Amino acid sequence: MRIAKTGACVAWLLAATGALGACRGRDAAASTPPAGSPTTPIGGPLPLSAAALVGRALFFDQALSASGQMSCATCHDPDHAYAPANGDAVQPGGPSGAGRGIRAVPSLRYKEYTPPYADLFDNPDGISAPGPGGGFAWDGRASTLAQQARLPLLSPVEMANASAAAVVGKVQAAPYADAFAGAFPELRFTDTDAAFAKVLAALEAFQREDVSFHPYTSKFDRHADNKIGGTFTAAEARGFRVFIDEKTGNCAACHYVGPGLNGSSGLFTDFSYEAIGVPRNREIPANTDDEFFDLGLCGPARTDHLPSGRPSNEFCGLFKTPTLRNVATRGAFFHNGAMHSLEQAVRFYATRDTMPELWYPTVGGSPKARPDAAFPRYGLITAQFSGGVVRKFDDLPPRHRANLDVQRPLDGRPRGSKPPLGEREIADLLCFLETLTDGYQPPPTPPVSGPCVE
Repeated sequence: MRIAKTGACVAWLLAATGALGACRGRDAAASTPPAGSPTTPIGGPLPLSAAALVGRALFFDQALSASGQMSCATCHDPDHAYAPANGDAVQPGGPSGAGRGIRAVPSLRYKEYTPPYADLFDNPDGISAPGPGGGFAWDGRASTLAQQARLPLLSPVEMANASAAAVVGKVQAAPYADAFAGAFPELRFTDTDAAFAKVLAALEAFQREDVSFHPYTSKFDRHADNKIGGTFTAAEARGFRVFIDEKTGNCAACHYVGPGLNGSSGLFTDFSYEAIGVPRNREIPANTDDEFFDLGLCGPARTDHLPSGRPSNEFCGLFKTPTLRNVATRGAFFHNGAMHSLEQAVRFYATRDTMPELWYPTVGGSPKARPDAAFPRYGLITAQFSGGVVRKFDDLPPRHRANLDVQRPLDGRPRGSKPPLGEREIADLLCFLETLTDGYQPPPTPPVSGPCVE
């Protein structure tokens, strides 16, 4: 069973909006980034290093893929917060562009403070018991941004290079080969292992140094830093309270808002892993095999926590908690992209237990010719059944269901009982989550009406 966590800074956040910047602990001119990250001087961002400039060229180079039509930016589009530009659950790739993986593509923004994975990770909230945390990808199997970059370059369903040597050969033939050699003058292309390591290092340098990967330009940032244009509307302020309140949304228990690692703050993740019972996504080709399960930390992509024949495994079904920054710009949600709107994702949290028939298939029974007028249509299942059994948690084998998170709002309350979030709270929460989108420009005149105002 997962250990319930408690968000930090909640009491005083509710008490005084003006104290928010103190909890976040982030001053753009004075924060301490992790090793290898540049600081941002008052006059603007530092110019990119030679390695980062090469990394930028690598990031946008489609020739680095087996198909010749896929770059890092294909799935991590800078115009979409370095996430996919579409709402597909999984992105196409492979040698012919017809391959499909098993997981949704996360954003590459705000990754610079991510620590390496540990089974007993000290949660940055300073309260929660140590547990799985850190690392890159949904299962944390990469310890650094450089190691993360290796995964798509060599994945048979992504950029599909046959080997590290194949990647190095393409870099050697690229227009930026001389710039690559200049950035790493001690390197020889004939040493393919060392050259591939520098390819990955350059990609990491680009992501660490280029401000577009961590702009901190949302309305929330203006609000937290007490800047002009950052005043929350009444609806946004109420939504923030729902977000941090342990008795309602309790989102901050995992999507941590407060001061964190290496001077970071406001990252909206505590880097932890949770099992929340996301419904099986039949859009993913691998899921047409009823014997296949993506179990996150215990495989199949990660191999050091495999079930190994045991009846239960405390790591199975756990996936990394992503940052919620720019969450309103996404088109696919959760590790398997099962949801395709932010409202749907929030409503899943609110009604997974009280109306599981909206999210999981019903076996047996008969679909009604016309659903009741009160039957919601926002779920994955839009047919209303008479009789039958709801196959709850259909993407997690029963032997691993003891790993499911049991804290509010996913607290296992009985079907048909009152949901943990009401319609007003859901609407306000969605308004607050919109404030996490980068690139916010305050309107010349504050709005006086609208769904996210009053």
